[in-house]
Amino acid sequence: MSFSGTYTALITPFRDGAIDVPAFKSLIERQIAGGVDGIVPVGTTGESPTLDMEEHIEVIRLAVEFAAGRCEVVAGSGANATAEAIELTQAAEKHGATGSLQVCPYYNKPSQEGVYQHYKAIANATSLPIMLYSVPGRSSIEISPETTARLAADCPNITAIKEAGGSVDRVNQLIQAVPSNFAVLCGDDALTLPFIACGATGLVSVASNLVPDVMARLVRACLNGSFDEALVLQKNFYPLMRGLMSLDVNPVPIKSAIALQGHCTSEFRLPLVPLTTDASEKLRALLESYNLL
Repeated sequence: MSFSGTYTALITPFRDGAIDVPAFKSLIERQIAGGVDGIVPVGTTGESPTLDMEEHIEVIRLAVEFAAGRCEVVAGSGANATAEAIELTQAAEKHGATGSLQVCPYYNKPSQEGVYQHYKAIANATSLPIMLYSVPGRSSIEISPETTARLAADCPNITAIKEAGGSVDRVNQLIQAVPSNFAVLCGDDALTLPFIACGATGLVSVASNLVPDVMARLVRACLNGSFDEALVLQKNFYPLMRGLMSLDVNPVPIKSAIALQGHCTSEFRLPLVPLTTDASEKLRALLESYNLL
């Protein structure tokens, strides 16, 4: 598969401590109706660190079932333990996922050689196309352009990277380092336009949980070279993109926004907690300003 377009990093709705299956199905239907190219269950936005192994695999299975071939399902199946990442990825492949998102090992702080060996072991254990996920704000380390290029050369099924370091220059470095058929995707909604202008092929989006049609239009405009149209969308929706990431840590604001719309509860698992009253009021006002309530 070719990683290109808009992919929604799905929230995982909970109700009374369990996965809210009807709400999850409804959320996926909204994404497909909104025109996204794919969904990414159980990534950071899906609260993967607080799901046990059985729940993690079940969310992937449900995502594949509910998508029913109408969009790509790129399963968040990474982990900071290589063996666990392999187990999750093999389960995702078994259940019909079309790709795998592999977060940079967090907390362990491996060397770049360790990062390389981690990903090589996972790639050798699956036939799924793999999207690397560099997010130094959460992992404390990045996947270097050199390591990315080495993996692209040595592992045929490692074909993309989600770049979430917040640096346009990193995109330039990656584009210089990797083969022309290796995809770089933006991991920050607000940077979609400059990332694609520098050679990225798409977006893994948080905001598209809320406005899938808008984010899909923005990405399509950028990929089509319609940057005047994209700039209008960027300017109009930048306050929303920023608000969803600044009121609290992701995914608290986006899940709270979806809950305010009535599509799920605002239930989180510790150590995540709901928005403060002040932040909730700001979020409500922000959504109302876009006629989203």
